[in-house]
Amino acid sequence: MTKDKSNFLRVKCAKCNNEQSIFSRPSTVVKCLVCGETLAEPTGGRGKVNAQILETLK
Repeated sequence: MTKDKSNFLRVKCAKCNNEQSIFSRPSTVVKCLVCGETLAEPTGGRGKVNAQILETLK
């Protein structure tokens, strides 16, 4: 069994186009720092990302 790596993601908010770095496995709801739109939600593993993923940061 291979483990799914945790990474940081650079995402773009669909509402205000703010770019923000978030963790791929969030333990809480992640909101945009500018407009408050929900960018990611916890799911018990890899989070549900509600924003456009621009890149994976290592």
